[in-house]
Amino acid sequence: MITVSTDKTKLDVPFIQNFLKDIYWAAGRTIEEVQTTIDASVCFGIYLNDKQIGFARVITDYVVFGYVMDVFISEEHRGKGYSSILIENMMNEPILKNIQIWRLATTDAHFLYRKFGFTELKHPEKMMEKKL
Repeated sequence: MITVSTDKTKLDVPFIQNFLKDIYWAAGRTIEEVQTTIDASVCFGIYLNDKQIGFARVITDYVVFGYVMDVFISEEHRGKGYSSILIENMMNEPILKNIQIWRLATTDAHFLYRKFGFTELKHPEKMMEKKL
């Protein structure tokens, strides 16, 4: 049975950190850093028979802007539609319903996010960033 929850007490932080520490967008992130990101975000765990198999989080002000980050399904559970279930639950979460602008960055999952209305930036020339 698949369930999705925003209850942070259910999150398996070592499982999340173990995945993120080796993935290109979060390589080297410590368990303390993962916990800090969880504390500062709206988090979604996806569970198969109460065992966590994936994760996503949203950084938001709850009105204007939401940024989707750290979305993953563990490798052994990919290809079964679980990422779509996770994103659908995120997009339908009542506390996030008023967000006017959603953003995310992806290298290889455009097909997934397009199903939920995400598109390439209309004016990428207006976007700026600062990386340390």
